[in-house]
Amino acid sequence: MNTPAYVRNEEVDEESSHLLSWDEWLREHASQLLLFARQQSRSPEDAEDILQDALVRLARKEASGEFVGGQEAWLSYVFASIRRLAVDYGRKSDRRQKREDEACASERDEDVYTDPWFSSAAADEELKQFMEMQLRKLPSKFSEVIVLKIWGNKLFSKLRKRWKFRRIRRRAGTVTVLTCSAGL
Repeated sequence: MNTPAYVRNEEVDEESSHLLSWDEWLREHASQLLLFARQQSRSPEDAEDILQDALVRLARKEASGEFVGGQEAWLSYVFASIRRLAVDYGRKSDRRQKREDEACASERDEDVYTDPWFSSAAADEELKQFMEMQLRKLPSKFSEVIVLKIWGNKLFSKLRKRWKFRRIRRRAGTVTVLTCSAGL
């Protein structure tokens, strides 16, 4: 059946008249999509990113002609995309957190002064002079304990054999005080 072109155009216009433009559709559904994304994600920032990614996916599918279902199916497609993307973001965040924790743990194990960025002959000499000057300001009984502990790699349990300790009880806890007698 041959219908004139102007009749066909009128039929198409009537069918598309109930369809919203992209901007109108987005204005109508953006708040509920964002609310759903916030419920599915771990942070408001992630929710915004997830919503944006879901809308970009929809726009790309629609532009390429791959999307099936028309505008009526957009909303359910975006909801499903948000759900999937939220799971992906959560997994990605967990993996990143695990990597960062492992990196921080390995950094804690390393000595800061062995890092070549922070050590140089001049810096080491300056640090040595500063430490010696500060140790001279302390009473000899304290400076000797510090030297043995830090540079002698001695444990306090071993140092107790050399020095007599007594404990003084305070409200906040126990404080160890060094007495004057030494068992050298």
